[in-house]
Amino acid sequence: MGVTMHMKSDSDVTSVDASSPPRSPRRPLYYVQSPSQHDVEKMSYGSSPFASPPHYHCSPIHHSRESSTSRFSASLKNTRNPAAWKRIDRRHEEDNREEEDDDGEDEGSKSHLKLYVILFVLSFALLFTIFSLCLWAASTAYEPKIIVQSMAFDNFNVQSGMDPSGVPTDMLSLKSTVRIYYKNPATFFGVHVTATPLELYYYQLRLASGHMKKFYQLRGTDDTIAVEILAHQVPLYGGVPVLAGAKGHLESVSVPVNLTFVMRSRAYILGRLVKAKFYRNILCQVTLNGNRLGKHVNLKNACVYRE
Repeated sequence: MGVTMHMKSDSDVTSVDASSPPRSPRRPLYYVQSPSQHDVEKMSYGSSPFASPPHYHCSPIHHSRESSTSRFSASLKNTRNPAAWKRIDRRHEEDNREEEDDDGEDEGSKSHLKLYVILFVLSFALLFTIFSLCLWAASTAYEPKIIVQSMAFDNFNVQSGMDPSGVPTDMLSLKSTVRIYYKNPATFFGVHVTATPLELYYYQLRLASGHMKKFYQLRGTDDTIAVEILAHQVPLYGGVPVLAGAKGHLESVSVPVNLTFVMRSRAYILGRLVKAKFYRNILCQVTLNGNRLGKHVNLKNACVYRE
C-alpha cells in the first residue's frame, strides 16, 4: 500500500495562517515572506518526500515582538505596584522641596539686599545729621563783630513849608554819615550781610533814614561800611520844639536823637542745608550839635547791642 503525501507549499501555509485568527488581540501583526518560484521548484524536485518543506518566516522579528510585549506588560504590572508610586512621589516631593528652597533663597537674598539698602540710607542720614549739627554748633562760636564807630552831620536846615496835603509847618532837611566796623572771625565760612533801614528818631518822630547795601564778608576779614542817612523836607508839625525858634541861629542848637537798625548776617555753611544766622539790634544815642557840622562823633561807647 503506497503512502501518498501531499506537499503544501509556503503560499498555502501563508494563506492558512492569514485566515486563522490571531492568538491574542493585543499581539501585533507581522508578515511572512513567501519563497520565489525558483525556490519552490527546487524544493519539489530536490528534496525527499519525507522531508518537511522549509518554512520561510521571520522568527527573529517574532521573538523580538514577543520580548517587547512581555517587557511592556511587565512595566504595566510594575506601575501598579504601590512602592513604585511611592518612589515617584518621593522624587516629586524632593524636586518640589529643592525648587522651594531655591525660591526661598532668592527671596531671602532680595530681602537682605533691601535691608542693607535701608540700613545704609538710615546710617548715612544719621551721620549727615550729626555732621551738620557739629558744623552748626561750631559756627555759633564765630559771631560777627559789629561796632558803630562814628556819625557825622554834614548838613542841617530847618525852614517853613507845607506838607503834601497843604498844611503849613516847619520842614527839616538833613544829611549825615554813619561808619560801621564789621568783622567776620569765622575760619571756614563767609557771611552775607544785610540791614534794616538806619533811622534817626526824636522820641517817636522819625527825622531821617538811610539804606545799607548788602555785601559779602569773606572768612577772617573785616571792613568799614559808610551809610548815608538823609532827610529831605520832612514835616515836623511842631514835634521838635527846640528847632521851632532856631531857624536863624542853628549853630546853637543841640538835639538828642536815637539811631536804630538791625544787622543781619547769614552763613551758608553746607549750602542751603546748614545755615547760621546772626542778628544784632543796635541802638545808639547821639546828639545833633549845630556847631559841630561835618565832624564825626565817636559812638563806640554810645551804642547798645542786643541779639
